[in-house]
Amino acid sequence: MGLTARVLAVDAGNSKTDVAVVAADGSVLATARGGEFRPPVVGVEAAVDKLAETVERAFTTAGVTSVDHVSACLANADFPVEEEQLATALHTRAWGPDVSVRNDTFAILRAGVTEPRGVAVVCGAGINCVGMRPDGRTARFPALGRISGDWGGGWGLSEEALWHAARAEDGRGAPTSLARTLPAHFGLPTMYALVEALHLERIPPARRHELTPVLFATAADGDPVARAVVDRLADEVVTMATVALTRLDLLEEETPVLLGGGVLAARHPQLTDGIQSLLTSRAPKAVPTVVTASPVLGAALLGLDAVEAPTEAHTRLRQHFER
Repeated sequence: MGLTARVLAVDAGNSKTDVAVVAADGSVLATARGGEFRPPVVGVEAAVDKLAETVERAFTTAGVTSVDHVSACLANADFPVEEEQLATALHTRAWGPDVSVRNDTFAILRAGVTEPRGVAVVCGAGINCVGMRPDGRTARFPALGRISGDWGGGWGLSEEALWHAARAEDGRGAPTSLARTLPAHFGLPTMYALVEALHLERIPPARRHELTPVLFATAADGDPVARAVVDRLADEVVTMATVALTRLDLLEEETPVLLGGGVLAARHPQLTDGIQSLLTSRAPKAVPTVVTASPVLGAALLGLDAVEAPTEAHTRLRQHFER
């Protein structure tokens, strides 16, 4: 499209949205941050309406009314039909004639590699994995929770910790310090009291995610049950990565495996060491790296790929977001 092309990059997640207007030379003309993007909860049109407010702020700052390419990495775009539905909704906004919609996990993957080649596992509130090759081939999972075979993520870990702790206290399960550390986090004396508080919503349901760091701290103190949960997560991360590498015929090639999301970015030693050890045995040529760069960088890099921007543009863009 040439060096005069402009890209709108969107990284829209369940908790926040970041957008950037980028020139084809890699210069960032404007950025803006907005709220959550949750089409399954509010509907596609309402979610895009909210996104539009953020985009218009970025356009105003950049002094533009449209771009040449829209690169949107969106949460809840788990199936091709959902990507198509969201792409149609974005087209109607006339932000640009060319629109590409991907799951937001692709933004983290692209942010961590110098070319669109590799695998990313993201463990935040949930867990997901995607992979891509420069020829356009991709590997992905629906990542809809237990109905699509998923286990892990901050929400899943907190639920697992609660399950073990409740059973330990009433005698159905093995003893674990979680029966003490989880209720103590909320200033409660027993798991019975914590279960009651959660059930009656005296503790808001959204606060359950606070128990994930408690789980890791309890594991670090040597509790066998907590350590087993962390080991299970390491196994799940490596299983997803290995399957994606196999699907893309990358298992026998040196390939980046990017680890992103709050749980993995926290670099808990037991989890990080477990992932490294399992990758060494199952995918010895994988090169694991924790990604801490803003995902909107990945969405913007995918946009520069689409407009065939030169290598130095990618470098300039990365320098802006990583400085």
